[in-house]
Amino acid sequence: MKKILIVHLLNDFSGSPLVLSTAVRNFQAAGHQVEILTSKGGEGFLSDIEKVRYHHFSYQFHENKAKRLLALLRAQVQLFFKVLRLAAKPGTVVYVNTLLPFGAALAGRLMGKKVIYHLHETKISPPLLKNFMKSVASVCASEAIYVSQFLKEKEPMPRVKSSVVYNCLTDDFMKRAEAYLSSKSPKTGQFTVLMLCTLKEYKGVNEYVKLAGLLPDFRFVLVLSTPYNEVLRHFEGKELPANLVLFPVQRNVHSFYQEAHVVLNLSHPVDCMEAFGMTLLEGMSYGLPVIGPPVGGPAELVEDGFNGYRVDQRNLPMLVQKLRELQGFASNYQVLSANARAFAKRFSERQFAGELGRVIA
Repeated sequence: MKKILIVHLLNDFSGSPLVLSTAVRNFQAAGHQVEILTSKGGEGFLSDIEKVRYHHFSYQFHENKAKRLLALLRAQVQLFFKVLRLAAKPGTVVYVNTLLPFGAALAGRLMGKKVIYHLHETKISPPLLKNFMKSVASVCASEAIYVSQFLKEKEPMPRVKSSVVYNCLTDDFMKRAEAYLSSKSPKTGQFTVLMLCTLKEYKGVNEYVKLAGLLPDFRFVLVLSTPYNEVLRHFEGKELPANLVLFPVQRNVHSFYQEAHVVLNLSHPVDCMEAFGMTLLEGMSYGLPVIGPPVGGPAELVEDGFNGYRVDQRNLPMLVQKLRELQGFASNYQVLSANARAFAKRFSERQFAGELGRVIA
């Protein structure tokens, strides 16, 4: 049994803490002692995990870039000294989630600990900061875990042992999807398009709004991992299509997949090449065809014409065409749906746990 000190910067309801929470539970199931060091205040996927000892530091995300950088640097100082104390036990593994908590990696390296990086992202700005954090990781990491082959190739650390461990769908998520699919009746009403993302332009939010305007007979649902007041402020004064429904941050997203006919990921293929595409995989577990970008991690999940389509988000006419095809050709839709469901089963929690276990050993 090892002590694993998990370090994550901002606990929220975004993708990387979701994946990390699954890793934590599987580390516990393997008999390891797990402690989590993360930001205090607020709720997220790392909150209230049973039998975990929590430690906190002060960090708050700011829209203002100068304030955000200052908060990040202050957090690193706290992380450095907290890890010096919390990782003192012999054999402790320092598990750094994303490039951001680099202060923890520096402390772990100084103490001669095994430092594991779990890398989820490609977009960090400014580039100078990203390059610095990557340099720290290259020096401090004993091993690096990448969530896709694309990310491993795009952000290599040649001197660090590395492996690809794809994100998974938890057993609970899969069971809920299977239970729904085994009891559902055919969907009726408007053809519903779903996208779940952060409220960033490079995630394709503006294109999604335009797409809704081009297909007034469709229903478009946009679930944003952003508090209600921030959603209101962002769209204040903007004219939105009547068939577009907005939702703020949601902890439980099952009902959205149950109502949808197709899931979209419109991340920008240049400004934001995503490392994975978790919402696409979740949608596929519900038997939903998906449309994602032709590059990045999502392209490893979407097989064009098999479980969905790869379409550049800037090509709105092609997006309209593919959505019309999914709406109008029932036999093709059913084939894509069955393929999507079967494909999602490859990303099991059991496989994820086994691959992480080999890294921790």
